[in-house]
Amino acid sequence: MRTIRIHVDQPLSPESEVSLPPQAGEHVARVLRLGDGDPLVLFNGDGHDYAATIVQAGKREVRVRIGDVQVVARESPLRLTLAQGVARGEKMDLIVQKATELGVACIVPLLTERSEVRLDPTRAEKRLAHWRAVAASACEQSGRARLPSVLPARSLEAWLGSLPPDGALRLALLPEGHQSLRSLAVGAAGGLLVVGPEGGLGQRDVALLRSAGFDGLALGPRILRTETAGLAALAALQAVHGDMG
Repeated sequence: MRTIRIHVDQPLSPESEVSLPPQAGEHVARVLRLGDGDPLVLFNGDGHDYAATIVQAGKREVRVRIGDVQVVARESPLRLTLAQGVARGEKMDLIVQKATELGVACIVPLLTERSEVRLDPTRAEKRLAHWRAVAASACEQSGRARLPSVLPARSLEAWLGSLPPDGALRLALLPEGHQSLRSLAVGAAGGLLVVGPEGGLGQRDVALLRSAGFDGLALGPRILRTETAGLAALAALQAVHGDMG
């Protein structure tokens, strides 16, 4: 039987009772049709799974009692940040979802020279909340007990200006890139991977990245769509240097 894992953004402790957030409670009671006595697992991003049992599955509230706590060690030893040019519609959801499943530590939505998506402050806040929910759902499915950081959308220039000099490997997916995956030396500081939006990275973007110490990485002779490129690179990096080999 598949283990039902539910993310709850609140403190959890053994032998306590908590009410599930309304959306999670509705999903458990109405969609999954779980009832009193059924088991599930809660996590809040602190690196633990909390075994729980439903004690009340009502229409307006689902209460659970927490039992055993287990440390979950499913985080990749390769700390990767995906800086993704914001893609249109459901493409960005797919990227956030699959990058989370692939073990990425941080996702940065970027607004670049050729970005087709425009986000005013209100829309940007709503999209950020949505992307974080997508990441949490992907953690539920993939067994991760720590959520990746999903940062607010920002311009490429602003993001580059905020980077600390921590020694992280700096890569940008470019058709003319000369770096190969197997020759990379990924240290303890991890790596930063920049992927352009549907139109790719513009000349100004590339110049900014070069001046910030980013090397071009090519994945092969074929040009990949934005929703494919970053995920393919993450999977390859995890296979060669991380925990998927």
